[in-house]
Amino acid sequence: MGYLLAVPGLLAGTGAAALDSPSGPGRDAATARVSIHIRSDHLTLRVAKAPQVYLSGNFGTEAVRQVQRLLGEGKIPPGSDVYLDSSSGDVASGMALGRLFRAARLNTHLGAWREASRHGMPARPATCLDACAYAWLGGLYRWSPSGADRIGLHEALLPDRADAAPGTPAPQALRDYMQSMDVRQEYFAQVLGPAVDGVVWWNAEKMAPWLVANNGRLPLTASYAPSPGAPTLVLTQVVRGGQNRIELQCASGQVTLTAYDTVGEARARQLAARAVYAYFEVDRQAWDPRHGERPHTEGDALVFARRMPFVQLAPLLRTVSLGAWVEIAGSPVRLGFSLAPVAVAKLTQPFYASCLALQPGAKPAANPAKRARPSFWKRIFGRPS
Repeated sequence: MGYLLAVPGLLAGTGAAALDSPSGPGRDAATARVSIHIRSDHLTLRVAKAPQVYLSGNFGTEAVRQVQRLLGEGKIPPGSDVYLDSSSGDVASGMALGRLFRAARLNTHLGAWREASRHGMPARPATCLDACAYAWLGGLYRWSPSGADRIGLHEALLPDRADAAPGTPAPQALRDYMQSMDVRQEYFAQVLGPAVDGVVWWNAEKMAPWLVANNGRLPLTASYAPSPGAPTLVLTQVVRGGQNRIELQCASGQVTLTAYDTVGEARARQLAARAVYAYFEVDRQAWDPRHGERPHTEGDALVFARRMPFVQLAPLLRTVSLGAWVEIAGSPVRLGFSLAPVAVAKLTQPFYASCLALQPGAKPAANPAKRARPSFWKRIFGRPS
């Protein structure tokens, strides 16, 4: 049975500085509150496929305690969507919330709570600052802000600082936390905007391309199957409700790319019947978009393949955006997905080396195991015989 639960909590003493705004007056920790609303009615479960949890107010130790209790009681089930809206709290509690979210496989969004209304009044914009931003990073699936929602950090709480702000975790602890949440520092740096009144707001449009947000996608994996004539690389990404996959098979002078978009057997058949054309994108640039066979179905996946010249393989493996898209007749939007091969660059290097060896004029790589052994005299006396 669906329910709506509201949990107001009074902030307990944290022992650490509650950072409302380093440059402005802070909120009295004794009166700061955390509010938790859970929407789990039948309509929500049918449309959103999961309960919705709205967490706002002060992200301190009381927020951690309340969320931990609700998880233990089963009132926040695994896989729930958590909507965050907070500009106060302490970063240590924010990271503790993030760890709870990840352990329970919760998903994070920005969003402000509003009561159900027949008038359809829009929700006010949500702001996720400091402790809230670190909590947001804990989502298994985490969505970029939309509309007027925004997320950011005060400059004193950025993970690249040399010294910790008073009462906050050490920068190395912040970096370790972000790494444990699959956020790479060099990518995170790409989403940071200029500081405005001491706050660095994150660029929402860059968060998914630079893998700070995953918008419903888990980290990319790669598997390489060596073969004397046709080495194969498989890039796979688990997404909420399925998985996306691109297979690359190398041959002399070319690479064949095959995309598998898991959409369900019935939907795959419907889309294949209405597909106009399909294409790959590298760095958001379409490659030969109107040529090649139309997509077909294989089980529960919509599938299409294209051949690319070998010379395009190196930039393809370094891109943050390899897209596979299908245009559907009568639809204003394209369907498909994008992967970031650069995220698994170390795993794709053996595949590239094997492909390179297949190309005309390629010289076989030296086999370290077959180096000439030094002579007996060299080994004994350190000089040639």
